[in-house]
Amino acid sequence: MEESIYGNHRSEMENVMNIILGSINELREDMIQEFGSDPVEHCLSRIKDEESMREKCRRQNLPETTESALEQIHDAIGIRVVCAFISDVYSVRDHLRTIDKVEVIEEKDYIKQAKPNGYRSLHMILRYDNKYYVEIQLRTISMDTWAALEHHMRYKKKVSKSDALISAELKRCADELASTDMSMQTIRDLIRSESIDE
Repeated sequence: MEESIYGNHRSEMENVMNIILGSINELREDMIQEFGSDPVEHCLSRIKDEESMREKCRRQNLPETTESALEQIHDAIGIRVVCAFISDVYSVRDHLRTIDKVEVIEEKDYIKQAKPNGYRSLHMILRYDNKYYVEIQLRTISMDTWAALEHHMRYKKKVSKSDALISAELKRCADELASTDMSMQTIRDLIRSESIDE
């Protein structure tokens, strides 16, 4: 049997993933206590499977080694956090920055500055204990829905003459969902400010 590309690091990687998830759960409990609602709709986490990691090494012209998988490529550990509201995305982001032994290596805000195709999400690369990289994706329910549907279509269809129209429609849907996110945020803020006033 082929040796793991992660060498003997896998259990430590799972431990790091669980530490980050545990810290997110602490934030969730705090915010439920304070506001009466959970900022996180759901969380997905994974360690990239062996073949995907080997294939990514090949794509990036890197040797298929533990060093490549853990030091050159930064998404061996992945966590996606799906929130109900935009402000919750930033609450989780701010919390992640404060976790003990966590260093933010990179942050890309595709919510404030969407990709040309309409994709929105907040991406972070964290490094835990100066050793393990963790890729985090933070998004709202509507951003997550759009990304999932766009992914299905992109991987299922052959290139066709209607590509430009499909891209334009996907972008329009993304913009409409973003507008809905803003409206829902405004409504929630109004409800919260009224409950404070009472």
